[in-house]
Amino acid sequence: MRVMIDACVLYPTVMREMVIGCAAADLFAPRWSARILEEWARAVVKLGPAQEVIARGEITRLRADFPDAEVNVPESKLARFWLPDPDDVHVLAAAVHGSCDAIMTLNNKDFPGNVLAEEGLLRVNPDAFLLGLHGEAPDVVAGVAAGVLVEARRLSGQDWTMRGLLKKARLPRLGKALA
Repeated sequence: MRVMIDACVLYPTVMREMVIGCAAADLFAPRWSARILEEWARAVVKLGPAQEVIARGEITRLRADFPDAEVNVPESKLARFWLPDPDDVHVLAAAVHGSCDAIMTLNNKDFPGNVLAEEGLLRVNPDAFLLGLHGEAPDVVAGVAAGVLVEARRLSGQDWTMRGLLKKARLPRLGKALA
């Protein structure tokens, strides 16, 4: 399954690490555009300039780890698409251009199901999507989550539980399944 990942899924660290970890385990094929990656890098600026540097380093790593994931659409191709928020049209266009099956986003209202269906796309929520992957490959998803938990504890100095960490990361159903 090819899934276009919206910037709002890449920006929160734990969510991104869970999604990308599952992609690295070959559970699905991730897709993004240069514009989506740039949105992520710009979003972290509010946390300070050092965070932008870290995000750009992670973007470089993603591009190296997934060389076929980036889909770029010429601006001239955007005009045929419509979404309630014109700033999201590039995500839809990239998903169509990249022959994706779904768009992973937290912004349900900006990606109406009927509009996506006209393009042959599903809208998937990260929590529901990862929970589905857990149902298909529980050991793999649990392994990814265990690695994310270890890293979250190391970076934060907090003794996170799996359920608590994933709940805070807006992945509560996955956290419950893994607890």
